[in-house]
Amino acid sequence: MKKYFAEMVGTFVLTLLGCGTAMFLGCATPAGVVGTAIAFGLAVVAMAYTIGGISGCHINPAITLGVALSGRMSWKDALGYWVGQVVGAIIAGAILFALTNVVTPSAEGIADGMLGLGCNGVANAGGACGACLVEIIATFIFVLVVLGTTDEKVGAGNLAGLAIGLSLILIHLVCINLTGTSVNPARSIGPALFAGGQALADLWVFIVAPLVGGALAALVWKCFSCEKCCCKKAE
Repeated sequence: MKKYFAEMVGTFVLTLLGCGTAMFLGCATPAGVVGTAIAFGLAVVAMAYTIGGISGCHINPAITLGVALSGRMSWKDALGYWVGQVVGAIIAGAILFALTNVVTPSAEGIADGMLGLGCNGVANAGGACGACLVEIIATFIFVLVVLGTTDEKVGAGNLAGLAIGLSLILIHLVCINLTGTSVNPARSIGPALFAGGQALADLWVFIVAPLVGGALAALVWKCFSCEKCCCKKAE
């Protein structure tokens, strides 16, 4: 139960700080994009070194799916992780929503960001199909980094948290102006439930696509790590 609670706290922190930065900085300027990307990445780094020893610090259902498909955890634990992650994100979404009622933005760009609660969208990616493609590819890369850096045999050890956080920053820099960057169903669910409207209508994209990307990453890493896989025979 402790690890499920840790996942709840970690996802709460990630969603609150990442989406909160998007709200108050806005993503209409290069500075806002960079600031938001850094916020998400640093939140992951901070939580990795805070709860990593308790739960592994997935704080992302797509990562949990990839880890479970890789055989590193039971499906029972995966379910507990998913519940904790979604609950943590919903609590963060509720706090972000409450902040829109007590903080008066001083600029139109910030106002738009606050009303959106840092939600994801499909419009800038050309619609749902384009957004799905962006999120599948981005999540595939992100989860592959996670699986590789945390592998017991060839992983990065204590540097894994830093590598994961930096990769998330890079992914946000590329994808923020396309989809707002999800790569994390829980991070999308929490704010969308309170923002409603189009954010809620588009939410399925940011649940399905990251999970597909996470599953693909697990399959590729299984190929990399399998002693008898065809990829190694080809060498």
